[in-house]
Amino acid sequence: MLLLSKKQDWLGNIRGDILAGLVVALALIPEAIAFSIIAGVDPKIGLYASFCIAVITAIIGGRPGMISAATGAMALLMVTLVKEHGLQYLLATTLLTGGLQIIAGYLKLGSLMRFVSRSVVTGFVNALAILIFMAQLPELTNVTWHVYAMTVAGLGIIYLFPYLPVIGKSIPSPLVCIVLISAIAVYFQIDIRTVGDMGELPDTLPIFLWPDIPLTFETLQIIFPYALPLAMVGLLESLMTATIVDDLTDTGSDKNRECKGQGIANIGSGLLGGMAGCAMIGQSVINIKSGGRGRLSTLLAGIFLLIMVVFLGEWIKQIPMAALVAVMIMVSIGTFSWGSLRDLKAHPLSSNIVMIMTVIVVVWTHNLALGVFVGVLLASLFFANKISHFMYVESEKDEEKDIRTYRIVGQIFFSSSDKFIAAFDFKEAVEKVVIDLNRAHFWDITSVSALDKAVLKFRREGAEVELIGLNEASSTIIDRFGVHDKPEEIEKIMGGH
Repeated sequence: MLLLSKKQDWLGNIRGDILAGLVVALALIPEAIAFSIIAGVDPKIGLYASFCIAVITAIIGGRPGMISAATGAMALLMVTLVKEHGLQYLLATTLLTGGLQIIAGYLKLGSLMRFVSRSVVTGFVNALAILIFMAQLPELTNVTWHVYAMTVAGLGIIYLFPYLPVIGKSIPSPLVCIVLISAIAVYFQIDIRTVGDMGELPDTLPIFLWPDIPLTFETLQIIFPYALPLAMVGLLESLMTATIVDDLTDTGSDKNRECKGQGIANIGSGLLGGMAGCAMIGQSVINIKSGGRGRLSTLLAGIFLLIMVVFLGEWIKQIPMAALVAVMIMVSIGTFSWGSLRDLKAHPLSSNIVMIMTVIVVVWTHNLALGVFVGVLLASLFFANKISHFMYVESEKDEEKDIRTYRIVGQIFFSSSDKFIAAFDFKEAVEKVVIDLNRAHFWDITSVSALDKAVLKFRREGAEVELIGLNEASSTIIDRFGVHDKPEEIEKIMGGH
């Protein structure tokens, strides 16, 4: 069974994976160069990183068909480090980033993805689609009409080519777009910006490099404050992208294995003179839309990338940026969840707020981790508020025995504890109060404190209080943190006044 699964991952879609890998490699080149420039390092640092990370995650990553390489989100976090300490410290930080990600994998932090709601994922996807589109705008401002004409022609090829009989379905339209637009630009010698204008391509294969820095505690103090956020952002973007690719392909993936795979890939990148990277939603969407499904497409994307920049650099330099802009605009359009706009009317207001706030924070700050954090926080608060409304209290009085019984139904925690206390009539003169907790559950110390408060108030009014029906989990937390049955604790509280 395992052998069949491995065979399917590698050889289940050979032709589709080869063509998709080629398209992704072509689209990776300008991005890797651009991200190197953002980080303030030589273009070859980003290109070597993209090759290394793609190849390693293809082999040991947890999500077949997902593309990992040097990314803008990671590059932004490296700027200050490179400026203040130089390349060698960046390579050391990349190694530490990988180590932290491997630890996260063994701690099974990938499982935390289940706490990210669908609204946050949708907001994250929409924000990334907007950022991908915005990243193309510099290539479309202050340029000649040729650039616009070629970009529009490229989009026309991408969207119309699949309608051609036979050939339309067998060759990825983004690849056709890049080849045709390049051929037109070269044949007519049109003077427009090309990949070669982005930066110098490397002409040698990467070599093993150990960072040339002292292995001291002072070095750790310099690199750790950069490695930790790099590890967090890298894992967050990778796990979110894996979730999106899961949806696109209707398959599952191993998130904890992905954490370890990303970590090992970053260590490999650091040792070959590359920067830290993570999964790329744009490239992953290009891969899926171009027919890539297995590990072979990710492996070949890395290998093709290296072959093209090292051995075919003169050809690659001539690819017009307009062709790649057209591909990235297609990615932006394909990534955006257009259904989420339609769903704004149907979905609850709280879900819409979470989605929109995630988009706003990510686009405003360009910080994916911060956007997801805000989305998860808002979703948690809305959920807590919603659950607190499902708590209610029924009460009845036995006049003959002078006993008032309160039946508590629902979840008692920090958000519902005030409502819990407000349900009791402490001024009612009764001999005995029974609090029936058969259908209630206490979750935290705030709820335990609320129960203490209720019991002590009744006793102060002269009523006997009996708690019945506590489940085992609630009983454990109340025994540990409750004070209403601990005279010495009550005295401490009273003595404090």
